This record gives sequence, structure tokens and C-alpha cells, in this order.
Amino acid sequence: VEMAAFNFWVICGKDNSVENHLEMGKKLLAAGQLADALSHFHAAVDGDPKSYVAYYRRATVYLAMGKSKSALPDLTKVIELKPDFTSARLQRGNLLLKQGRLDEAEGDFKKVLKSSPSSREEQEAQSQLKKSDEIQRLVTQARSDFGHEDYSSAASHLDTIIDTCVWDVDSRELRAECFIQMREMGKAISDLKAASKLRNDNTQAFYKLSTIYYNLGDHEMSLSEVRECLKLDPDHKQCFSHYKQVKKLNKQIMSAEELIQQQRYGDAVSKYEAVMKTEPDVPQYTFLAKERICHCLSKDQQGAKAIPVCSEVLQSDPQNGNVLKDRAEAYLQDEQYEEAIKGFESAKEFSENDREVIEGLERAQRLLKQSQKRDYYKILGVKRTAQKKEIIKAYRKLAQQWHPDNFQDPEDKKKAEKKFIDIAQAKEVLTDPEMRSKFDQGEDPLDPESQQGGGHHHFHGAWESFQGFNPFGSGPFSFKFNFN
Repeated sequence: VEMAAFNFWVICGKDNSVENHLEMGKKLLAAGQLADALSHFHAAVDGDPKSYVAYYRRATVYLAMGKSKSALPDLTKVIELKPDFTSARLQRGNLLLKQGRLDEAEGDFKKVLKSSPSSREEQEAQSQLKKSDEIQRLVTQARSDFGHEDYSSAASHLDTIIDTCVWDVDSRELRAECFIQMREMGKAISDLKAASKLRNDNTQAFYKLSTIYYNLGDHEMSLSEVRECLKLDPDHKQCFSHYKQVKKLNKQIMSAEELIQQQRYGDAVSKYEAVMKTEPDVPQYTFLAKERICHCLSKDQQGAKAIPVCSEVLQSDPQNGNVLKDRAEAYLQDEQYEEAIKGFESAKEFSENDREVIEGLERAQRLLKQSQKRDYYKILGVKRTAQKKEIIKAYRKLAQQWHPDNFQDPEDKKKAEKKFIDIAQAKEVLTDPEMRSKFDQGEDPLDPESQQGGGHHHFHGAWESFQGFNPFGSGPFSFKFNFN
């Protein structure tokens, strides 16, 4: 309450002297109210630009707030105003050491030792000076190792350096280069992100981040990082050139994905083929394009085309659950039911709770069982994707060919009768949307066993007479073929 009242009194201008701002700021700092304390020390510095105490206390608040960049110029001002202020010089030396400015840090530590320091200050200055000397040696060794392409050794030395020089941009960038050469891109990204924050205008760090993400196949992050580079320097040649390439590729991929959402699979395939032409040199984009083309062809009922594309993707990534599922679906469409079952079982290992995988596996098992009995598509000689017109055309041709009246020999006539029934049943099932859907799911709508006792057989007793059957009509059997 006392501090609040005093603070109010100062703010209202009852006593706006530098001394009172310093006193109030000190109390607020002790109470942990850093933002309020900082306001008072700002006022003290404005009130007396030559008050080294005001600068020192403001630097203390900055350090408590983790704002070392802001603290450093204040400590420099303190030393300028009061060169024998060893505590400020020691703190500045520690900040310079963390930034990797080793020569400047050593200069501060040596001056502390020459200025009659307290025993604590002397001990700390000697310790830090020794540490700085060791880091100087490691920096020389790390650069030598890097020059000799011994990236692992260089990175190891830089690890030790950065443990002390945590804000050293140059060391982080050099270690990032080591990680790039060692193909440890995640670690390189981490160092470059830190470097981009530690140096305000670090366009090169953003450029390198963008190229790393691009080569990893992350076009969205690549675009984000290169935009940060261009915010700092719109005329940056490397970033602008890279930006045009990433933007074009990103637009193509986003457009392809929108087409997939709209179920325009053929157009999506064309767009992903364009992606491979736009960036033929980065394998990740070729892989992505083929993975999505596999998906599109499978969804577009083009199983025969999908299978080789999906298989190529799986050679590089055999545990890709989505591609395993797409290829299994393609095998189903191509009537390779045993392969489809294997494919869905493999996909289930990586996508145990995927309903499409579970349902696909059940459908493949039903269709395999069905294929070992009657296949109405094969009876009529049409594809599973055949339209109703194609089915009727095939039916009429076969019905005319296998009409029992065409055969005189009793054995041939008996065989024709069976064939003719199969043809008629196939036409009935495949021209009825509901019955065809059941058959496509692996269930025979004319098989009482498949219907679990509830089925209906339209052709029971249908062959009491064949005379007059008209395969071209839908009415009663009133037409009879006459052949020369």
C-alpha cells in the first residue's frame, strides 16, 4: 500500500525528481514488479542522462526480464560514465561472452582484475577469462575441422562453445552448416531458427531455412521462411528467385488437393504431373506426386493404372498405410482379390482402426468367395465399371448366341439352356441398381445361401418352355428366332 501510494504520488507529479524515480524503481524491483520498475528507471534516465545509477538499475531490470540486448548498451553507458564501476564491467563481460564476442569480453575481464576488485569479482573475472581463452582455442579448432570437412568433430567443438556462448550467432550458423553436411536437418533448422532471432536482419538464415524445408518436401514452411527473408529485404536476389519457385510449386499442390476434395481425380492427376515437371530434382515432390496420383487413380476406379504407381511408391515407403490401402482398393477393381486381401491386411497393421481398411478387407473376402462361384460380369464379358447400355448390348448378343433353339443336339441344347439362364440372370442383376450394388459388395442377390434364406430366385422353373423368348424385349415370351 505504501509503495502504491508513493508510486501514485510520483506519477501525479507531486515529486518527479530523479532520486524519487530511482527509489520507487528500486522498491518495485525488489517486489518483482519489473514493468513498473522499468517505467521509473526510464524516467530517471530521461531526467538525468548522466546518472550512471539510473542506467545500471535499468540494465538490472532488463536482465531480470531476459532482455540482454537492451541491457548491454545501458551497461556500456554506465562504464562510459564511471569507468571504475567493476560490477557493471563484469556483467558486460559476461554478456559479451554469451554473445561470442570473445576479445571484447576478455578486455572487460582483464580491466576488472586491474581495478582493485572485491575478492568475489576477482574470482569471477579470473574464471571467466580462463573460460574465454578455452573457447578461443575451441573456435580455432572447430573452424579448422570444418575446413577439413570433419563436420562431426567441428560440431562437437561447437556444442561446447555454444554451451557458454548461447547467443553466439556465428557459432550457431557454423554448427548448422555442419548439421546440413551431416544430413541432420532437424538440428540445422533449430540452430538457424535461433540465429534468425538473435540477429535482427539475418536474411541468410531465413533463406537457408527456406531451402532446407523445400528440399525436405515441406513447401508450406519453405514459403513461410522465404517470405520472412523478403520482409527484411524485398530486393534479396536469392530469396526472390527461390520465392517464385516455391510459390509456383505450392500453388500447384494446393490446387491439386482442392481438385481431390472436389472428386475431380483426373484433373488432380494432371496437376500432380505438372508438379513433377516443375520440380524434377527434389525426390520428395516426385514421391508426393506419385503417392497422390496412386490415390486419385484408385478413387477414379482405374485400378489397372493405379497398381504400378502405388507399387512404385511402396518400394520407397513400404509402411505407407494410405498407399497400401489405395493399392488394395486398386487390386479389388482389377479383380485380383487375393492380392487385395493381402494389401488390406498389410494396411491394417499400420491403420488398425481405419474403417475403410476394415470394410475393404471384408469386401475383398466376400468378392473372393463370390468369384469362386458366379461372376455376372464375366458371364456377360463386361467390366465392373460397365454402364447399363454396355450390359444390355452384351446381354442381347449372348442371348442370341446361346438361345436353346439354336441347338439340335440334346447335350448341346442342355448346355445352352444352362448358359442362357446364367446370361439372363446376369442381365437381371446388373441392370437393377440395388441388386448390382449388393453384388459389388460381394453378395449374390440371386443366391439363397448368400441371402441367408431370405433371397428370391426369379428364374425358378423358368425353363418350362424356350419357344417365344425375346431377348430384345421386356414383355412376355412372344418372340421366336428364325435362323437360316
